Amino acid sequence: MGFFGFLLLGLIAGAIAKLILPGKQGGGWIITLVLGVVGALLGGFLGSLLFNAPLQDFFSLQTWLLAIGGSIIVLLIYGLIVGRRAAR
Repeated sequence: MGFFGFLLLGLIAGAIAKLILPGKQGGGWIITLVLGVVGALLGGFLGSLLFNAPLQDFFSLQTWLLAIGGSIIVLLIYGLIVGRRAAR
């Protein structure tokens, strides 16, 4: 998968993760892109480590599910960090 395909996957996975998680998450589309790309990296790393999953096809359901799952994890961590910072 190319660089722009990876960015598109991260943006869409981050947006889907924001829709799945309840409540309001802060940040605009740039934060969504960054968290989505980081989540896609995390999901791909964990998927290849735990399940030996090949993640080279953009249109693979496995790639999308791992990227969305990783984005949800990253959004939860981001929410905990930003939520604690805002509470101070």
